[in-house]
Amino acid sequence: MKILRIITTIFISFGMFPANAQTEVQQGYTKGKLVLADGSIVSGYVKDNIRRDASVSFINETDKKKKDFEGTELNGVEMNNTRYICIQGDFFTVMTDGELSFLQKMSDASGKVVYNGLENTVSNGTEGKPGDYFIYNSSTHQLRKIFKKNINELAVNVFTGCNAAQEKIKASNGDMTTIQNAVEIYNNRNKK
Repeated sequence: MKILRIITTIFISFGMFPANAQTEVQQGYTKGKLVLADGSIVSGYVKDNIRRDASVSFINETDKKKKDFEGTELNGVEMNNTRYICIQGDFFTVMTDGELSFLQKMSDASGKVVYNGLENTVSNGTEGKPGDYFIYNSSTHQLRKIFKKNINELAVNVFTGCNAAQEKIKASNGDMTTIQNAVEIYNNRNKK
């Protein structure tokens, strides 16, 4: 009788393990969303491989299928309360969003082989290295790296029509917090 109870307990326990395993998140994955290159949004669990190889691993919330995505296959990623956009295969943290976005480069996709159907090409990625800061104009799709030497050029060519933002960036002396503030001023210029 005791053996029967032990065997029954073992079978019931084994029957419960698969159900528990399916609902648990795999180690290293967090809840997130992907914006695919076609603009569709999928929810699931994301593993950050951004700094290592300009990619993320993703487990779809509905069918539990795992797939790796290169930056070239995505428009963006949201995970851990952080938003990233993908430009030319590289991932950028969105520090400020709007018509102008203040971004920090997080990956280097240059030299990475990208597969497009049967063809493969080598990605040029974007200029700069991880950690560099950029301003991205969502209207013109122009990405500009921020240097101390190009502050005046950015003031004239990027912040056109907003004197307050132009003055702020000129006075920044390369301070990224001040430049981020200039981007926010520019984005709010038409709000009252």
